[in-house]
Amino acid sequence: MSIFKAYDIRGTYPDQIDATTARRIGAAMVRHLGAKRLVVGRDMRTMAPEIQDAVIAGMLDQGCDVIDIGLASTPMVYYAIGKLPCDGGLAVTASHNPKQYIGFKLCRAEARPMSGDTGIQDIRKLVEGPELPAAAQKGKREQVDLKRDWVRHIASFAKDITPMKICVDYANGMGANESPEIFAAIPGLEVVALYQDLDGTFPNHEANPLKESNLDDLRALVKREKAPLGLAFDGDADRCAFVDEAGRTVHADLITVILARGMLQRHPGKGIIYDLRSSKVVPEEIVKLGGRPVRERVGHSFMKETMRRTDCIGGGELSGHFYFAENYYTDCGVLAAILVLNELSKSKQTLKQAADPLRKYFGTGEINFKVDDKEARMKAVEQRYHSGKIDFLDGITVTYPTWWVNVRPSNTEPFLRMCLEADTKELMAEKRDELFTILGEPVDH
Repeated sequence: MSIFKAYDIRGTYPDQIDATTARRIGAAMVRHLGAKRLVVGRDMRTMAPEIQDAVIAGMLDQGCDVIDIGLASTPMVYYAIGKLPCDGGLAVTASHNPKQYIGFKLCRAEARPMSGDTGIQDIRKLVEGPELPAAAQKGKREQVDLKRDWVRHIASFAKDITPMKICVDYANGMGANESPEIFAAIPGLEVVALYQDLDGTFPNHEANPLKESNLDDLRALVKREKAPLGLAFDGDADRCAFVDEAGRTVHADLITVILARGMLQRHPGKGIIYDLRSSKVVPEEIVKLGGRPVRERVGHSFMKETMRRTDCIGGGELSGHFYFAENYYTDCGVLAAILVLNELSKSKQTLKQAADPLRKYFGTGEINFKVDDKEARMKAVEQRYHSGKIDFLDGITVTYPTWWVNVRPSNTEPFLRMCLEADTKELMAEKRDELFTILGEPVDH
């Protein structure tokens, strides 16, 4: 399996990514971008300091100066790339993956993401090719502490938040590096925290809030503390999951609607971006709020590029990534949390009260199928539902007046992923079972 993915570079340490590979990636990034100055930050994984030193060494060898911001969440790295004069940069992180993984999230200038289509495959060719000759003059490494700036920047988005107690599960990840200080800057906000020690071995649970079982400790804490909501960050803190006072997950598409309320008050008529797996309540509500719904394929690099092109103020993906034009068009878990707190304070609602009226439709969530021939199965879906409205923005989406389904291929694995939604629970179950006869038995993934 290649370490060069659709949206980042990721693999196990040290068999897939070691210091030698990291050094070559650093050199290749400089060569590909023609970079003179890059930003590098790292997460709390046990091997991250070694890998960060190696990737920086590769950059310095090519004559590129490096701004080393040290321990930093991925959103803080994006902020540094957006704010400081530079040609791009990277975060040394494997996001929500288990402890044996390490990797890199790469950006060009202005924190514009590099994906498989926009640079990662070119870097791969350079890494797999002959050793790049060193520059005549080595670059300089400068250590810059941006944490205070970053904390102040994100805390400045808090507007008249009602004094309240919230529960936060940091999962021993990078949210714990900066978010406690951000929350502490908000008057009257009391935080009851879980797993706040940075620990790259993830001793309590995986730092993946999309897996419902990883939210169980947070649910229990929210109920015990009688808190109005709970937040869970992933390993590098670019995602945030939300739990209401009843311990029920409020999925990211509904959070996108709640965020859109404030965004469109501040910036009337702007676009709000959402991924095509989201409930149809999302575009319906955006229109009601006077905004423009902008539908996009799954993946942060596509979302960010389309946001810039179509004048979107923000939006979200079902995976818990929320995007903000006001924050260099990047995704940030703690900023999403603060803006949700703003909305709840303004409307004098709990998260449950804000979310429940949006639960109009009945969805399956994302279901995975292991298949040998992804194209053939998608073709079978197209033939079975040829009477519906069909588009191919990301896999195949079939839309009827009372239900819709999206089936899309994984970029990296032999999986098809299905999301289906219907106007009634019965219709959802009926159509889900029909799709199972085409796609096979679902698998846990």
